[in-house]
Amino acid sequence: NAREELIGWIRSLGVTTIHTGHAPAALISGQTMIAKTTGNTVDEATLVETAMISATIGDRSMESGGKAPGTSAKQAAMLRELLIKAQTYGSKKDAPRDLKLETMKRVIDREIPLLVTAHRARDIMTALRIAKEFNIKIVLDGVSEAQMVMDEIKASGFPVIVHPTMYRAGGETESLSMEDAAKLMQAGVTVALQSGYETYVPKTRIVLFEAAQTLPYGMGFTEALATITIDAAKVLGLEKRIGSLEVGKDADIAMYDGDPFEYWTHCVGTMIDGKIVSEIVK
Repeated sequence: NAREELIGWIRSLGVTTIHTGHAPAALISGQTMIAKTTGNTVDEATLVETAMISATIGDRSMESGGKAPGTSAKQAAMLRELLIKAQTYGSKKDAPRDLKLETMKRVIDREIPLLVTAHRARDIMTALRIAKEFNIKIVLDGVSEAQMVMDEIKASGFPVIVHPTMYRAGGETESLSMEDAAKLMQAGVTVALQSGYETYVPKTRIVLFEAAQTLPYGMGFTEALATITIDAAKVLGLEKRIGSLEVGKDADIAMYDGDPFEYWTHCVGTMIDGKIVSEIVK
């Protein structure tokens, strides 16, 4: 909803582009999209209609009801089965149209990545094995036990979206560490931070504050800023258009009255596509 009040709120905080979609739960929960935080309609705001396909390997998809896998082994088997079907989709001229397989075929053809939420080391490894088996692109999401399989993540070359630094850990996220983002980046992994959403006390976290929380745990200022600017753009495949101030890129700029990572600093102006969309007049 382009006119949702929350969009205006995050725009006033300097957020110019968002990657959004279905929350992690089902084995395959749907498509994600990328949009600017301006525009009167969704069509006007949209940058990428289908950015990734959201998948979950772990406790949540095993317990999501309906055709939930129930076990880790069945989880992997069901995902492989779907990808195998997508490989052969379209080979028969008279085959009925299947929108799910049609979309998954784009993953098989490496047009779009599979966004895989996986927290436990075993689930991260399942995602990496499936990516290798089908030669598909994936983006790892969550990775609470990343430090246990750091070498494997690095060797894969896949980027990671880390869950909020101040996220309440528990269950499959019990190993979540405030050092995760820094450790991954130091290993040479491209890292982006997300704001996330908590249903326990419904709120969307301020991603700038989440990035600031990485500073005491091994991340430098420039690196922390990159997780929500240029490196985030790289994860989304839009680094040639957004994420940094360079000639030829979209003029998306957030202006602050001090260190952007300090709590008392305010965003005094936001520009999107060269137009001022939010400002504090002094």
